[in-house]
Order: sequence, then C-alpha cells, then structure tokens
Amino acid sequence: MNDQQDKSGPAGISVQAESQAPPASGVPFGRPGNNTRVLLIASGKGGVGKSSITANLAVALAHRGKDVAVVDADVWGFSIPRMLGISEPPTVIDDMLIPPEAHGVRCISMGFFADEDQPVVWRGPMLHKALEQFLTDVSWGEPDYLLVDLPPGTGDISISLAGFLPTAEMLVVTTPQAVAQKVAQRAAYMAAKMNITVTGVIENMSWFMGDDGTRYELFGAGGGQALATQLEVPLVGQVPLLPVLRVGADTGNPVAVDQASEAGVVFATMARVVDEDLRPTKRSHPELNLVD
Repeated sequence: MNDQQDKSGPAGISVQAESQAPPASGVPFGRPGNNTRVLLIASGKGGVGKSSITANLAVALAHRGKDVAVVDADVWGFSIPRMLGISEPPTVIDDMLIPPEAHGVRCISMGFFADEDQPVVWRGPMLHKALEQFLTDVSWGEPDYLLVDLPPGTGDISISLAGFLPTAEMLVVTTPQAVAQKVAQRAAYMAAKMNITVTGVIENMSWFMGDDGTRYELFGAGGGQALATQLEVPLVGQVPLLPVLRVGADTGNPVAVDQASEAGVVFATMARVVDEDLRPTKRSHPELNLVD
C-alpha cells in the first residue's frame, strides 16, 4: 500500500499517512494573535490520574466563568467523555463538528468515534492527521482555555501537538512517589526540546485521610515539590486520594462541580492559580508593528 494513500478513520475522519507530517499552519490555536490559552496536561507514565486532573481542572475553570474546551488526545486511553458525563456524539453542521458539552466544558475525543472496548491501532502519521482534524475540523470558536489531555510518555502524539500548538503551556502531573516524579520529569524535558513552556506541576494522590483523622501518605511524600523545584516552576496544587474522585470519574460527575467539597476546593484553588498567578504576561499581537 502506498504510504501517501488516504485512509479512513472512524466516523468519516479521513487520515492520510505521511512519512513526515509537518506542523499544520491551519490550526487556529497555533496562529499568532490567537487569544486561547492552551494547556497541555502531561505525565511521564500512566496511572497517575492525569485525565481526572484534566476533566476536573476544566470544570473548575468553567466555574470561574471561562469558556473551556478539552481535546482528549489520549487516543489509546480515551476517557474524558465518560469523566465529563458526555454520551452523545458531536453533531455535524456544514462539514464542521460541533463538540458536545457538559458542566460548561466542550470536548472532542476518539471515544466518540470508536467503541469503548475496542483498541485504536494506528501508526504515527495516522494519529498526527486525526489530531490535526480535532483542532481544525471542530467548531471551537475562540475559547479562553483549551486543555489537551496528552497520552502518557513522550511519543508521536506529544511531538505532533507541540508542532500544532507552539504557544502552548504544559502542566506536568505526578504522584508523590519518587519513581513517578523521575519519570514525569522526562515529559518536562521533552517539552523543553519542543520549545514548550512548562508552567507548573500538579501532584495527585498526595495523601489519604483516614476516618480517625490521620493523614496517610500512601505513595510517599515530596515528589511533586521536588519536581517543581527541579523544573523551577510552581507546585500548582496537591490533590488528595479520595474515593469520591474515582466515583465521579466513573459516573460522569466531576468532583469540581461541588466547589464546597474537599476535592472541589482543591480544584477551585488550582484553577485560580492557573488563571491568575500563572497567567502569561505577554501576548502576541501581530497587528502591532514597530517602526523606526
């Protein structure tokens, strides 16, 4: 089969295999002057709760009155629609996909185009093209925030998105465990190689509070702060290990919806830190020209 031949993805998403796919100039979020703040949510390894962090942080930002969208770029482990409680697929108007919304957050995911129990067996160029279409063939408008749930590690998808979204920032998710922290730093180093700014670190599963009021650090302590110190970025927040987080993810009821709950307060605080304390101080304005 010719490597340049068009291939069909799920639900009519066409995928063209290329030997070396270049960054897409048509991605609106990568253009100078676009006001959407793009946050890549990354981790070095799976199982640290990156998708849960993405979904709940998106909801918390929406509660601050922000227009928020999420791209579920973890095409092998897609889970954002379930976590947000979205079951209906996107609609199509004039060849553009209209993303479904829940809790004030719009999202697109491979989960809308593939059965939940079926694996996505695609090569790098096919993934590259599908992600490009998630960014260009979806009617996003110009949201305040676009959160991108990256797959674990430093593979093709992360590299492609760095090319599509050159002005993106990265938040690295880790657990307190030293091993997880060491692996997570690889994602940060990948970002540096791709000229992506690492904005902060989020530590998940920081502790479990027993019924007796004792705090149990099941995965150790200090990994998030150690990574933040090493990268010279802030520790955005620490998320405790709570059964309600798991239940909310399974049932499509993000804990960030209840801002008065223990977990809701944590995510509301992290959203404030991201939105205020870590807000970029520089914006690209191509309409402003410097003259001698």
